[in-house]
Amino acid sequence: MLMMMLGAVQLGAAAACVVVLVPMGMAGWHLSRNKMLFFSGALFISLAICVHLTPYFPSVPDFVTSVSSAVVFDHRSSCINLVNEISWEVKPNASFHHFNNTQNSSSIADFYDKRWDWSDAYKLKACEFTKLSKSDASDLLNGSWVVIAGDSQARLFTLSLLNLILGPQSQSMDSVRADLFKRHSDYSVLVNETGMKLDFIWAPYVMNLTNLVMNFKTQKNCPDVMIMGAGLWHMLHFTNASDYDLHLRILKTQAVSLLPFSTELAMNEPVTGSVPIKSSHLFWLGMPVLINGMLNTEEKRAKMNDAMWHAYDKALGDSKLLRQTGGPLFLLDFQSLTWNCGPHCTSDGMHYDRAIYEAAVQIMLNTLLIESHQTL
Repeated sequence: MLMMMLGAVQLGAAAACVVVLVPMGMAGWHLSRNKMLFFSGALFISLAICVHLTPYFPSVPDFVTSVSSAVVFDHRSSCINLVNEISWEVKPNASFHHFNNTQNSSSIADFYDKRWDWSDAYKLKACEFTKLSKSDASDLLNGSWVVIAGDSQARLFTLSLLNLILGPQSQSMDSVRADLFKRHSDYSVLVNETGMKLDFIWAPYVMNLTNLVMNFKTQKNCPDVMIMGAGLWHMLHFTNASDYDLHLRILKTQAVSLLPFSTELAMNEPVTGSVPIKSSHLFWLGMPVLINGMLNTEEKRAKMNDAMWHAYDKALGDSKLLRQTGGPLFLLDFQSLTWNCGPHCTSDGMHYDRAIYEAAVQIMLNTLLIESHQTL
């Protein structure tokens, strides 16, 4: 649109040169012998130029608004693509020497301090990513229905989100931890102070996630925010990347049908089969890097090797489930988070330190800020 406006202005200027300036210039040469006639002619030429150019100029407010909107859209689009770029500082803490010199049942991860922040690259500074406080996160999610579905990675993500919303020292968190980690069970909580409802759904397989999405479609009601992810159980118990790919493609079809409009780039037409329900913010919890030598069973070490992990990661990309590849779900990049934090951030090669999940929660919240056009 901006280029069309500029093109119209250039066309108008060219027309003015041909229609007005050439004949008036010739007349001005003759009029230059008389100063009074010369200045009258110059005034007439100026007015004529304005009259010829006016139809080609948009109104100033409209022009400024158009330019501003284009810049804001580009800024938000760029920042969405950068929100996963996290840097880590992992250092031994004061107890590290004691750990090295005694027999200790604690995990080595407990003896390292982990600090993270968004990369200090120049392109990220303009995005003004920030770690939301308890009050900021509560305001952002006020009155929202949040659903988190998946395996143990999703459960740990749920714990970090509630830890931020309720406060780590609150008495509520004691009961949350006890109830949330009941083996292979669902969990629900209503935060009275903000009206936020959160449901954790135990869904270790992609098929479970697809069924959940289909239920929302049938009910014509879906959560405001949905975070989901699965893959580790499938890798361990089926060890078949092609089958995983197939299930991801089915999930994509169902997830897209929940949205009122397609998330395909440069596509604004309604999605075939979509239902008239409110739009959700959809996120995918990527699989963490698996450190094979630290996995706690021989079966896991045999089946969840590097080659199989990469095959499953490729299946995710090929399925085009993620918004980064034209799909409906935005990736919370656990691969990047866990790789950059490293082996000192895990005790079993699969489940990571709480700092990983805290960072993922903040990435999700900053993405919501951008998508909902809000600022703190």
